[in-house]
Amino acid sequence: MELSGQRQWTVDPDLGVLDVDPDEALPSMPLKKVPAGDIYEAARAGDVDRLSYLIESGVNVNARDRWDSAARMLLRAGAICSERTFDGDRCHYAALNLRIRRLLKAFETRPPPMGPLQAALRTLSLGAGLIEPTWSCYHASDDRSDGSFPPDVTFFVGGRPLEAHRLILSSRSPFFKRKFETDWKDRNEVRFAAGKLSYPAFFSLVHFFYSDRLDIAVDDMDDLVRVCKACKCEELQKVIEAELRHQKNADYKALKEVDNSQKRFILQGSSLPEQDRLPSAMYRALQVSLANSDTENMNTQFHEDLADICVKVDKEIFRCHQVILASRSEYFKARLSRMTGFLEGKGELSLMTLPFLEEHGLSTEAFEKVIEYMYTDALKEVDPDQAEELFDAASRYLLFPLKRAVADVLLPHLELASPAELCHWLILSDMYGVLKMREYCLDTIACNFETFADTRAFRALLLTLPPPSGDSSLRTTLPGNILDDLREKWLEAEAADLDQRDESAALFDRRLAALLLMADQEAQEAPDDDYDD
Repeated sequence: MELSGQRQWTVDPDLGVLDVDPDEALPSMPLKKVPAGDIYEAARAGDVDRLSYLIESGVNVNARDRWDSAARMLLRAGAICSERTFDGDRCHYAALNLRIRRLLKAFETRPPPMGPLQAALRTLSLGAGLIEPTWSCYHASDDRSDGSFPPDVTFFVGGRPLEAHRLILSSRSPFFKRKFETDWKDRNEVRFAAGKLSYPAFFSLVHFFYSDRLDIAVDDMDDLVRVCKACKCEELQKVIEAELRHQKNADYKALKEVDNSQKRFILQGSSLPEQDRLPSAMYRALQVSLANSDTENMNTQFHEDLADICVKVDKEIFRCHQVILASRSEYFKARLSRMTGFLEGKGELSLMTLPFLEEHGLSTEAFEKVIEYMYTDALKEVDPDQAEELFDAASRYLLFPLKRAVADVLLPHLELASPAELCHWLILSDMYGVLKMREYCLDTIACNFETFADTRAFRALLLTLPPPSGDSSLRTTLPGNILDDLREKWLEAEAADLDQRDESAALFDRRLAALLLMADQEAQEAPDDDYDD
C-alpha cells in the first residue's frame, strides 16, 4: 500500500533488505506498545495522534475486532466470569458474540490459582474424601495408600459421610469451636437428623473452610445461607444473601438457548474481610498453641488448642497440629506417617500425653518463623540475621515458597543495604536459589556498576565467582553464572540498541578483567583486610 506524501517501500533482491533513506526509517511519531493498525487499542488508550494516523491511512473504523484470543488469555490467567454474579453478568451481557459467550461459560469453573496454604489444605481435603464421598471411601479411610493425613471427625448428613479435621472447622466457625470443646469433645462421629441439613450446602461450606474458595450450585444457595447462620459464619452469610438478592433480579433469557446447564456460584476468600479468611483463622489458632507452649505459663490458664503433636527444638516445646505440618511439608508428612503410637524421647516430657518430634540444628526463633509460615502463608517480620537459617530450614523441610516469603519481607531492608551487604545477599540468594532476591541484587549492581566497582568488597567477590562463559550462545534466560547474568543486566541498562550490544559486551569484559586483576593484587597485599568499605 502506498501512502500519499511518502515513498513506496522497495526491496533490493540482491541484499534482501529494505532500501530506504535513513530519515524515512525513523517513525513519524512516537510508537506505542500496541499492535500496528489496532485502532481499538489506540482508542482505549486515548492516543489521538495514533488514531488520526490510522484513520488517514484508511483503516476501517466500522470493522469488528476479534477478542477471542485476548479473552482466552485473561481467563487462563484466572479471570472469573461466573454467571449470576455481579461481575459475571456484565461479562456475559457485554460479550460481542455467541462464540465469546460460550468461551466465557467454558471457563467459568477455572478460578485463579490458590495460595500454597489453600492448595495444601485442599489437597488434604481431597484425601479426606471431600470430593464426592461414598460409603466405600469411608470404610477404606483408615488405609490411605496415598499418604494423606487421616481426618479426626466424620459427619453423617442424610446417611452420607463427610470426613474433616477438627482444627480447620473450629478455626473457621465459632459454632464448631464451641461444639468440639463441649458436646463433641470425645466424639469421632456426628450424625445430623435426616432432613434438617442439606448435604450439598454443608459439603460446600466445609470445602470452603479448607480452600477459602466456595463453589456451590445456585439452587443450593438458600440452604447454604441457613447453614452459615447456624455455623455463625456471618460475613459469608451476608455475601451469599446479597448474591441471592441479585439473582432474583437477574434475567438470562438471552442465554437460555445457549446452555441450560446448572448455574454455579464461585466465591474467593479474598472477597471476605481479612479476619474471616483462612490465613487469619490459622494465625489465631497458632497464637493459642504458642501461648500454651510457653513452659513458663504451664501453671496458668490453659486454652483448648486441639494440638496433637509436640515439637522439641533445643529446650523449647512447640504444641502443633499434625494436619498442618503434614499438609505443608513432605518432610513432616513422612516423619508423622512413621510415628504411630511412638515417642521419639521422654526426659522432661514424660508427663506429657502428646507424641512429639525432636528437631536439631535449628534455633527456636527460626522454627517459630517456620511454623508461622506453615500456618499463615506469610511472615510479619524477619530479622536479617535469621535469613540464612530460614533459607536452610526451607530446604530441609521442603518448604520452598518460604524462601520467597523471606525475600518479600527483606527487600525493603536491601534498599538501605551497603554495597558490601548487597554482595553478601547476592551470594546467599544464589546459593539457596532465592530468585527474587538474586534478581534484585543483580539489577542494583548492574544499574550502579561503577559505584560497586570502586568497593573492595565487590572486587573481592569477583575472585570467588566462576568466570563468565564468554560464548553468548551458551547463555540462557535461566539463572546461571552470576557474571553472565550480571553482564546481561548491565547490557540491558547500558546498551538498549541491539547493534551496540557486542561492543558494549566487549567493554564490560575488559572492565571486568581489570577489576579481577585489581582484586587479585589487593588480595595478595592484604589478605586479611575487612572489605566493608
